[in-house]
Amino acid sequence: MTDSKIGKVIHYYDKIGVAILLLDDVLNVGDKIKIKRGENSFEQTVESMQESHKPINNAVAGQEIGLKVGQPVTKGSIVYKAS
Repeated sequence: MTDSKIGKVIHYYDKIGVAILLLDDVLNVGDKIKIKRGENSFEQTVESMQESHKPINNAVAGQEIGLKVGQPVTKGSIVYKAS
């Protein structure tokens, strides 16, 4: 099964380790995701996310959300739902 794209990184705040994602699909707290940049990728579970500095449990296509990430990412990195 191939991983399905759910969004992309549009900004990264390196001091706090937060990526801003523009979503193409639904994302929920507890989902496992893969963030891929070039040949590098890593997986993590979504533990929390925010919209406009307020905690949310789910987000839909078209939303911009903040997500704490376990490793540095770059603008343009693609986010997939991990299988």
